[in-house]
Amino acid sequence: QVRFVESGGGLVQPGGSLRLSCTASASFLSIYAIGWYRQAPGKQRELVARLTIDRRLDYADDVKGRFTISRDKVGNTAYLQMNSLKPEDTAVYLCTVKDRVRGDFWGQGTQVTVSS
Repeated sequence: QVRFVESGGGLVQPGGSLRLSCTASASFLSIYAIGWYRQAPGKQRELVARLTIDRRLDYADDVKGRFTISRDKVGNTAYLQMNSLKPEDTAVYLCTVKDRVRGDFWGQGTQVTVSS
């Protein structure tokens, strides 16, 4: 089992910023990719941002230029800097890692609410 420590969500006004962090750990874990998906009520889960071990970056089109994903040197902690937040960014943000052998694992998620 993979243990996730997620933080940084909360309530912010439109135009504001938040920074999410996620640390994944397990004795067997060999991370190929780490990132976030989000899910809003009544909507499908969608990719927000992902960073692979070979430094490939994937962003959802509607967050490009506003969100930036990064990771620490060890590679099991990622950060998502979210700027210029909009009400439509409101969702549960779920950290995910892809292990090289065992596939995808998911964190419990953190709520991000953008509202005035």
